[in-house]
Amino acid sequence: MKVYGSGDHEVRAVAGLDLEVKYGEFFGLLGPNGAGKSTTIGMLTTMIVPTSGGAFVAGMDARRHPAAVKRRIGVVAQTNTLDRQLTVWENLYYHGRYFGVARLDARRRTDELLEQFALADRSTAMIHELSGGMAQRLMVARALVHKPEILFLDEPTSGIDPQTRINLWRILQELHEQGQTILLTTHYMEEADTLCQRVAIIDHGSLLALGSPTELKRQYGSQTLITITVDGDAAPLERIAQAAEGVRNTERDGATIRVLTERAGPVLTSLVEAARTAGLEVRDVASQPPSLETVFLNLTGREYRE
Repeated sequence: MKVYGSGDHEVRAVAGLDLEVKYGEFFGLLGPNGAGKSTTIGMLTTMIVPTSGGAFVAGMDARRHPAAVKRRIGVVAQTNTLDRQLTVWENLYYHGRYFGVARLDARRRTDELLEQFALADRSTAMIHELSGGMAQRLMVARALVHKPEILFLDEPTSGIDPQTRINLWRILQELHEQGQTILLTTHYMEEADTLCQRVAIIDHGSLLALGSPTELKRQYGSQTLITITVDGDAAPLERIAQAAEGVRNTERDGATIRVLTERAGPVLTSLVEAARTAGLEVRDVASQPPSLETVFLNLTGREYRE
């Protein structure tokens, strides 16, 4: 558990979260903004001290033996933490030396990782010369220099272009196939669905669901997500949707409504007809079959949160 503040100002960032990640597993941690994902990662990587409870990593108590845990993990944070005074090559080499890797091994490991992450041709470049995608790849490579038992990735593909994201997925899949244990937090449902063997969905610091993407979709994602945008206020449509048979949840954002339903065809037809009857022009209609995103919406009640 992690609590910030006290009394009326107390905020429970993580509230009794109980999770176990197996060796060699690719595990995903999903949740809206403020759900407690980064706080959880912070406690597991010794950056944040739990208020109560324990955090065990690679068999070590992170509270009692933080230095020992740090030697066994690799961490990629949300923000760019590369040393801007060093070249690409030096960022990897000196990171390895810091973690006790012998000089020749650190050189060899640096060269291997630069090849693996397609950065060999930028080895002498300074950090400010790299694109966002290159910097992100370098951060992942740096976290692997000392061959950690567990790799923590806190939203590693946030803000990078789709091509770079897919290429990074390929690298992470290869690492996992080689036996690397990976714990990933992400906002991209497709990313979690593609990469993760198991996924935990949390909100307000508590566990809502746990299982493989397939299991979660089967258990929680039987609804289709219908999105309708009209030329005007969508409030009348939302009221109709709320009264419709088979509707699980509705959400309105100005001219757009989102509806989770088990009866996609009839509900979609009735909403389009209702819009026309109300004199509203339908500008856009989309129907998304059950997916990890519909699971996420079913459990958290909203797609994004500030």
